Amino acid sequence: MVDISRLDFNLVTTFLALWEERSVSRAAKRLSLSQSAVSASLARLREAADDPLFVRTRDGMQPTPRAIAMAEPLQNGATLIQTAFSTVTAFDPATSRQHFSLGMSDDFQIAAGPLIAKRLAEEAPRVSVTFRQANKHRVEALFEAGEIDFAVVAQPNVRSGLQQQEIGRSGYACLLDPVACDLTLPLTLTDYLSLPHLLVSFSGREGIVDQALKDLGHSRRVQSALTHFSALPPFLIGARAIATLPIHAAQSLAAVSGLTVCAAPIDLGDYSVSILWQRTVDNPWMRQIMSDAFLAISPDLEAIYSG
Repeated sequence: MVDISRLDFNLVTTFLALWEERSVSRAAKRLSLSQSAVSASLARLREAADDPLFVRTRDGMQPTPRAIAMAEPLQNGATLIQTAFSTVTAFDPATSRQHFSLGMSDDFQIAAGPLIAKRLAEEAPRVSVTFRQANKHRVEALFEAGEIDFAVVAQPNVRSGLQQQEIGRSGYACLLDPVACDLTLPLTLTDYLSLPHLLVSFSGREGIVDQALKDLGHSRRVQSALTHFSALPPFLIGARAIATLPIHAAQSLAAVSGLTVCAAPIDLGDYSVSILWQRTVDNPWMRQIMSDAFLAISPDLEAIYSG
């Protein structure tokens, strides 16, 4: 039994040249080798196969039954190897049936998700996508489990093995019903602290607002705590309450609910937004779709903060 792991696969090339040329000299010329090198390779082939393989006759090197049986499998194998190394199938959105799993928190799903889905419907009607709940605390585990292909994350802590592409910045704004709150904008700190607050946070306890207010020596009254931004409108419409959330999500929710977006009366800063992916499963087209979607909903931070 031949140890295939120790077999020199250049011998396959020599075998196929002899099979097609039926001559050591012509095989050597075809392979750009000396006749002695081809003869040496033939000797190794005979040893590996335990068969003469090619026998010299007046009509050239004729294959033995063993060589005839080997020829087709070796030709097929050589073709597969050549195809694997020389052919790269380009991703064609119009015909692809690929499925993508995208990890992002629901503020990004609310704002960018519909734009991504619309682009797919227009450019890649057979491509499907799943949106998975993710944030910078969970994203690494989701990648390691193979549950997501890409992620949109705010201020990610990138580990070795994950690729990162910053696609923009976002910040925070307030969402409210000014009539129900009996307020005239712009919002003052006094008005802000007088209103009951709706908190949306991963932990359901505290958020960036609480830390910023603490630094100023203030605190707010949280009336209700939620874990998803998409639940906010029913809690705010017609209610004397306010929520502070990422600007891109606030603008998207305001567009479908009639609520009003305004600047927070405290400095909450802004943050970077990045796409993450694993090098081995990259798809530049999908990354461009995601980047374009965020660019389309990227907030005008200066306009929000000044208004």
